[in-house]
Amino acid sequence: MRTSIADIRGLHARGERIPMVTAYDYTSAQLVEQAGLPMILVGDSLGMVVQGRDSTIPVTVDDMVYHSRMVVRGCSTPLVVTDLPFMSYATETDALRNGARLLAEGGATSVKLEGGRPVAPTVRRLVRAGVPVMGHLGFTPQSVNQIGMRVQAKQAAAARDLVDDALALQEAGAWAIVLELIPAPLAAEVTRRLDIPTIGIGAGPDCSGEVQVWHDVLGLFSDFVPRHTRRYRTLAAEVAAGLREYADDVRSGAFPTAANSAAMDPAVLADALAAIEGPASEPRS
Repeated sequence: MRTSIADIRGLHARGERIPMVTAYDYTSAQLVEQAGLPMILVGDSLGMVVQGRDSTIPVTVDDMVYHSRMVVRGCSTPLVVTDLPFMSYATETDALRNGARLLAEGGATSVKLEGGRPVAPTVRRLVRAGVPVMGHLGFTPQSVNQIGMRVQAKQAAAARDLVDDALALQEAGAWAIVLELIPAPLAAEVTRRLDIPTIGIGAGPDCSGEVQVWHDVLGLFSDFVPRHTRRYRTLAAEVAAGLREYADDVRSGAFPTAANSAAMDPAVLADALAAIEGPASEPRS
């Protein structure tokens, strides 16, 4: 049975930390489930780590539906949250249409959107329509062209705004909020003031849980290593080494071997070739 929002609320109420990771396809989702994580984020970060773009901005709703379907097919227990991509919730009508697509077509349990008080009415409208919403404050990747890729809310006014934004999202019906790239003491204070879980990424150890990008945690993305991540494996090196060994074996003839091949009765093969080519003494025209 798939983890529900009520289950996550239960973890939070018991003071249990909540691990979350991104996944973008069937196989990755299977592995997340095997590891026992309760939540998966189908993040628009796929624009960078899967599509090779320099930001999340070009990602479309169709992209998110496509990847959500794969993730949902790959797991049966984690709760699946899918990002509403850039400009897909510019109006409440857009948000309702695209949020419905991510749930009905993509199979997600919840959507996630970026922003505070300006999007609170949209959050309220989605929740009332039956679309659960996770918020996202701090560094909001869809606003990278305005705010840059750096720690947010370091000054008093910005920190006050972020607290107010978090409270507004909670009041509008968001069931959790991602806090990205904000000072750890501020994240701790926001977490203390909210009744809903906070999921940190680059926000220190005092959030209710943590989300990290699959490719960062496993060392698969080599363009840069974010400061806020920890590499638990270096799979890029392992994968490259495996592919080199494979290529070497193909070039040398060490692979494939008879053990990797199917046999055939020589007489059956001879009959087949005779029917195709005619007598061996006759040249093909």
